[in-house]
Amino acid sequence: MRVYDAAQTEAALPFDRLIAALRQRFAQGCVVPPRHAHTIVRADGPPLTSLIMPAWVPGGSYGVKVVNVAPGNAALGLPGLHATYLLHDATTGVPVALLDGDAITARRTAAASALAASWLARADATHLLVVGAGRVARLLPAAYRCVRPIERVSVWARRPEAAAALAAALRRDGFAAEAADGLAAAAGAADIISCATLCSEPVVQGAWLRPGSHLDLIGSFTPAMREADDACFVGAALYVDTEEALAKSGDLLGPMARGVFAAADVRGTLAALAGGSATGRRSAAERTVFKSVGTALEDLAAAMLVMALSAGG
Repeated sequence: MRVYDAAQTEAALPFDRLIAALRQRFAQGCVVPPRHAHTIVRADGPPLTSLIMPAWVPGGSYGVKVVNVAPGNAALGLPGLHATYLLHDATTGVPVALLDGDAITARRTAAASALAASWLARADATHLLVVGAGRVARLLPAAYRCVRPIERVSVWARRPEAAAALAAALRRDGFAAEAADGLAAAAGAADIISCATLCSEPVVQGAWLRPGSHLDLIGSFTPAMREADDACFVGAALYVDTEEALAKSGDLLGPMARGVFAAADVRGTLAALAGGSATGRRSAAERTVFKSVGTALEDLAAAMLVMALSAGG
C-alpha cells in the first residue's frame, strides 16, 4: 500500500488533469452510497463528528474518505477538520493507497467549480472575484485558469487583512490580483464570482450581478448556511453538482421554500452536463448559477488520478 502525504497528494493532482478526470468520472458514473455521520461523545468537550464517504467503480477502484470534525480543536491550536482517504481494489478489497484527505477535498472542490464553469461561464470571462480567503479560495484562480482566460483576480473577505494576504499570495503565483474594497462593486464588475465561505447569512446579492455573469456557490453545504440571497436565483439558469444539493444546501432550500424556484427548474447536474443530456450556457447575456455540496465521486476520481500519475499514466 502506497502512502501519500499532503504535499505528495497535491503534487499528483494538477488542475488540468484533475478537471479532465472529474469530467470523465461524471460522464461514466460510479456507485455513491449515502454518506454516514457518526457522533463521538467526549466527556471533556464538544463531540467529534465523523463522516464516512464511500464510492466505487465496480471491477475497478473502491475508496472511502473519513472526515473528522472537532470543534474543540481551536482551543488546542489544531485545525478543526482532518480527513484521510483509503483506496482499495474494488474486486479483491486489497488496500492500494492511503492519501491525505484534506488535500484531495480542497483540490477536487476547486476543480469541480472550474469544471462547471467550462460549461456555464462565458468563453471570454477574464475577471474572477473570489469571495473568501480560506484553503479552497486560495486554489480557485489556478483551477479556473485551466478553463477560462482569467487575467484579473479580485479577492474579498470579511477580514480585509485576509483578503490582502491572499491577493499578495496570488500575485506571487503570477496573477494580477488585488483585494476588493467593496463587495457590491467587485461583484458587479466580475465575469465570475466564486464564493468559498462558511457564512450562515447571504454575502452576495443578486442586485449586484450583471447579465452574462456566472455565480459559483461552494459554501452552504448544510441547511443552516447561505452565501447568496434569493435575488441571485431570479432569472438565472441554475445548475447543481448533484441532486443531493437540493436537500442539503440552505442556499437552495430557503428559496425553494419561498417559491423563488422549484427543484424542476434546475437545468442540470455535472453528470448530465458531462454526459450530454443537459446543455450549459445558452447565450452571452444569460446569468448562470452553480451550487455544489461535494460528492464522493470527486474524491474517488482524484484518488484514482493520483495512482494513475504515480504509475506514469
